[in-house]
Amino acid sequence: DALTGLPNRLLLGDRMRQAIAQTRRADHLLAVCYLDLDNFKPINDSLGHEAGDALLVEIARRLKGCVRGGDTVARLGGDEFVLLLTELTHIDECEAVLDRILATIGMPCAIAGHKVSVSGSIGLTLFPLDDADPDTLLRHADQAMYKSKQTGRSCYHLFNAEQDRRARAHHEALQRIEKALHNGEFVLHYQPQVDLRAGRVVGAEALIRWQDPERGLLPPGAFLPDVERHDLIVALGEWVIDAGLQQLGRWQAQGLDLQVSVNIAARHLQREDFVERLRALIDARPNVTVAGRLELEVVESTAIEDMSRIPHLIEECRALGIGFAIDDFGIGYSSLTYFKTLPVDTLKIDQSFIRDMLKDPDDLAIVEGVIGLSKVFRRRVIAEGVETVEHGIALLGLGCDLAQGWGIARPMPADDFATWVRGWQPDPAWSAVSRSHWPREDIQLLVAENNHRAWVDRIANLLAGIGDGTLPETDPHACRFGQWYDTLGRLRHGTIPEFAAIDAVHRRIHAIGTDALDLHAAGRDAEARNLLPELFRLREELVAHLHALQSSVATLP
Repeated sequence: DALTGLPNRLLLGDRMRQAIAQTRRADHLLAVCYLDLDNFKPINDSLGHEAGDALLVEIARRLKGCVRGGDTVARLGGDEFVLLLTELTHIDECEAVLDRILATIGMPCAIAGHKVSVSGSIGLTLFPLDDADPDTLLRHADQAMYKSKQTGRSCYHLFNAEQDRRARAHHEALQRIEKALHNGEFVLHYQPQVDLRAGRVVGAEALIRWQDPERGLLPPGAFLPDVERHDLIVALGEWVIDAGLQQLGRWQAQGLDLQVSVNIAARHLQREDFVERLRALIDARPNVTVAGRLELEVVESTAIEDMSRIPHLIEECRALGIGFAIDDFGIGYSSLTYFKTLPVDTLKIDQSFIRDMLKDPDDLAIVEGVIGLSKVFRRRVIAEGVETVEHGIALLGLGCDLAQGWGIARPMPADDFATWVRGWQPDPAWSAVSRSHWPREDIQLLVAENNHRAWVDRIANLLAGIGDGTLPETDPHACRFGQWYDTLGRLRHGTIPEFAAIDAVHRRIHAIGTDALDLHAAGRDAEARNLLPELFRLREELVAHLHALQSSVATLP
């Protein structure tokens, strides 16, 4: 190098090849270190290039004094240097040298009559742990150096091959997603939102899918994490809004009066021009009635992240006729003050609470609390993750009428949605509880009938060769119905005559069911099936007792 007398880039390449060969033979470690001076440019600009050159010469002298005779210090140009530290047996040796280098570089020096100080950021990679060619080793050390600068400068950072692999995979994923968006490979599936009490479909949540030509239909979890911190999420979000508006227009032309909910990412919502671009998308679809028919869903943490701006933004959207929903409500950290301040229309109870509400009293209490809050603050409330008829029964008993989940329907292509809507019928069990509100302690009474029916159905299906062959619980005290009857049921309703009448019938059902299973296990299936009529008769007798009990409880003060 003409200025410092250090090896230049060309000579460095030769030294690296020699060092790699030597390291392989000796079974040692080679550290390839990429050093960039911090704050060099301000000094060079303020004191002049001659002073800058003098500083570089002094730094080169200091670097040579920090390494051993067999090591290499090279200058690539500007304020960038490379060090090759050879014959290392452990990374601790390398760290000691780098600590010494950073301390030496940071010492003040006199340049052109001024006392100046600089620091250094170092990135390093270790061969053969990083078993790459010289050019790749330099690139890896350079990448690590930038990580060092991001960390805070005057420090060093070791290249991580796994991090590099993830970074490259992430970059490639972004390119594939951008290409897929350009090629029209994304589609929307729609999950129905229904009114359990009224027995009608009220809307649909639009959920993005990627129809990858090679990998097939991919759920959002397979690609959205790659873009949620990239501006590509904005392009995807606008595509979803536009596609949802198009589909809304088609359904309106078919006479379907529905609301479409669209998920909005935090990065998208936080753009300064969000409302302006949303208005442009709406104006581009003049044939679509948007007012009261388009709802934007944001997760709870996003909704309260910028309370100085988000309420105003929501009001601007509402002026366009667009509603807002807080998604996954209950898993965030919003206070009642936030909740009162946010002018949202809908709360969506997170599915994690709905899924376990029938067996976890705490989750049931949370669900009841959110439903109560929604009524106090006059918000709509939708339960996500409704997977069974029992979930619907419990929600109706608690006063939550709106629901979505696999127990109602899975997300489906738009072409299938209209047919599904016209053919959907609510479960008859929901009608039985739709005219009353039940205290949380009696929700299990509402689902007891379905638990009991499900137990008998498992017996019948097993004898018919249907299902996975798993045997139902034969102990009348251990099945779900029996557990309720012996504990909370007895505590709440033990003094009511209708409750006492249930026990004998329940025990008789289990006895006949156990006999049928024993006959089935012995290969005497015909005899086992002969017991089914009596089993079904007793089932209906128990259900009649339950209905009588429900009526008695419902009339209690």
